[in-house]
Amino acid sequence: MSTEGRWVHTPPRPSATFDDYAIAEIHRAAATGIYDIRGFGAKRKVPHFDDLLFLGASMSRYPLEGYRERCATDVMLGTRFAKKPIHLRIPITIAGMSFGSLSGPAKEALGRGASALGTSTTTGDGGMTDEERLSSKTLVYQMLPSRYGMNPDHLRKADAIEIVIGQGAKPGGGGMLLGQKISPRVAKMRTLPEGIDQRSACRHPDWTGPDDLEIKIEELREITDWEKPIYIKIGAARPYYDTALAVKAGADVVVLDGMQGGTAATQEVFIEHVGIPILAAIHPAVQALQDLDMHRKVQLIVSGGIRNGADVAKALALGADAVSIGTSALIALGDNAPHLEEEYAKIGTRAGCYDDWHEGRDPAGITTQDPELMKRFDPAEGGRRLANYLSVLTLEAQTIARACGKSHVLNLEPEDLVALTVEAAAMAKVPLAGTNWIPGKDASL
Repeated sequence: MSTEGRWVHTPPRPSATFDDYAIAEIHRAAATGIYDIRGFGAKRKVPHFDDLLFLGASMSRYPLEGYRERCATDVMLGTRFAKKPIHLRIPITIAGMSFGSLSGPAKEALGRGASALGTSTTTGDGGMTDEERLSSKTLVYQMLPSRYGMNPDHLRKADAIEIVIGQGAKPGGGGMLLGQKISPRVAKMRTLPEGIDQRSACRHPDWTGPDDLEIKIEELREITDWEKPIYIKIGAARPYYDTALAVKAGADVVVLDGMQGGTAATQEVFIEHVGIPILAAIHPAVQALQDLDMHRKVQLIVSGGIRNGADVAKALALGADAVSIGTSALIALGDNAPHLEEEYAKIGTRAGCYDDWHEGRDPAGITTQDPELMKRFDPAEGGRRLANYLSVLTLEAQTIARACGKSHVLNLEPEDLVALTVEAAAMAKVPLAGTNWIPGKDASL
């Protein structure tokens, strides 16, 4: 355009498709010829629990008095077949995070914090450490495709067994552990050479479907005298059918992990473009259990982006029996802490955006095998912080349940929820706020 004989240019406008991050990724790929590996979980904006609201009691519902009327939080897991189902005081568990990915003191701290609140921890890939078993009153032993650290004696020492089929951050893919984190102790536990990168298998070596898995579960029950609940963990992809097949195979508990779930390391393209949000996954899984007349008989644990008590309460209201936390538990221990900002800057990142858990240089001493960095972390203090966090999550969930007139957090139900967006309403199968409309309610799964 011309103004008084001069051309005035409009300012350049960034592309919504080729934004700064996309351009930087293209330059990085062109310069290196390799895909990017990082930790954490999906960072893209997807429908999540924030898109739901509770309908508290007023005239048509009667709330509970917070200081005089009880709101219970306990949950039983593994009631279908196990001789010794697990009784937890709170419906919030600690997800599987391996020794190798995490330091030994960090695993101990997870056990301390969880035990203080009467809940469970999970081993993750790579086997069971003595510190973890001693600090965890209730410990779930994960069996992954890699079979790293697999030990029948540890199966018997565990309180439950979790067969991992998939993980929310990478359903259909295996894990990674870079060589700098394969210390002599990690190498011995996993039967790996020290200092060499390893990539875990993406599928189990000894079965190829639910019929084979049923046989494997029978073997595990015989090894453990039918005492231990058997969990099956699935990454959220086709939750209706995967949940139904897990029930068919004989699961006591189904663990459903959405794409917001974290990982120590995998390809970023995997994290951001494979799987579905946990908000979209819960209803199909619950529907599968209901169609099989197994809802509440086979327990459902959901994970992926749980941050606060409202998230916990919303997951329970949608039909879960419990939730599981991983990334938020690490943050509670002290990772991504603002007081370490200068330390994060030295390794090219910042607190709150720390993706490089796989590189083993965590200044908090949590996701590392470096002896000097591990000295920075106090497992007793970390356990105390985690216990505080779990306590707050529980109190927040109770506060919401009482406001909805519920005497137990598991009495929350979809009728207590509305959605703020059409997408969230369609995914969670609850009405759009201010209406009785549930988009796609009559659509097939």
